[in-house]
Amino acid sequence: MKPSMETGLPHSHNRPKLLIVDDQPTNIRVLHELFREDFDVFMATSGEQAITVCHVQQPDLILLDVVMEGMDGYEVCRRLKADTATQGIPIIFITAQQQESEELLGLELGAVDFISKPINPVIVKARVRTHLTLKLQSDLLRSMAMMDGLTGVANRRKFDEDISADWRLCFREQKPLSLILADVDFFKRYNDRYGHQAGDGCLKSVARALSETVGRPYDLVARYGGEEFACVLPKTDLSGAVEIAQRMQERVRALGIEHSASDVDRVVTISLGVATLTPSGDLEYQALIEAADKQLYEAKSAGRGRVCSSAMEPS
Repeated sequence: MKPSMETGLPHSHNRPKLLIVDDQPTNIRVLHELFREDFDVFMATSGEQAITVCHVQQPDLILLDVVMEGMDGYEVCRRLKADTATQGIPIIFITAQQQESEELLGLELGAVDFISKPINPVIVKARVRTHLTLKLQSDLLRSMAMMDGLTGVANRRKFDEDISADWRLCFREQKPLSLILADVDFFKRYNDRYGHQAGDGCLKSVARALSETVGRPYDLVARYGGEEFACVLPKTDLSGAVEIAQRMQERVRALGIEHSASDVDRVVTISLGVATLTPSGDLEYQALIEAADKQLYEAKSAGRGRVCSSAMEPS
């Protein structure tokens, strides 16, 4: 990961997001002027507003004032670090307080640094650059750890994390969560006929076709295991999920990958099982996986190369 010429930070497809939290607009303006050229800067003038912005924007770093009316910076830090959705965001406290005990408290709460007022622009920019570089490097390593090495889509670990988080989200908002499980038809025969290198190429092409079918940034395509793939679709009803599954089936067939050993067609095809559930009651997300797996079994039992689906009623 190489640094950019403008900021000295690792390259990213988007500019880093910086959240400035201070109940004094003058202080916010000073810091905004300091960073607006290199960052997408977001601002909050209260602790409550800061927490809301964090959930919506997911900033890469927070500059947080300690002394604010209402919820102070320490409490903001405590709440952000207690929430799995925001605990990974680095926090730098900016404060006029000089006591060692205050700095120790902030670090114990999870802050990465302390900057004293009045601020020195050179020091502030250097420390922000250092901690943001560490954050982006950590994000890159985490992203690599969540990627399937062969196909380039998400791996099973990432799937498990996302479906659990999406389940909680859909439970809170009482929205449907859909899951598609897809299996490459007669893939063992494909490997036997064309060789494992060709099989790897086939899986890469199928993964790419599935990924190109989903359009929203929070939809997930993952390699579920072997020749099986999964697609998690939050806030998607059954008809929407079935439509996506049908497009996936068409895209894979349109690849035209020869498969003379298949009983379905002369090209590679996939079978898909679709299930939808609005989280409720005592159910866990494993119920959705089991339902989609059952539909996949139905699709394979019915001759493969097709989509089977089911909507589950919440308990």
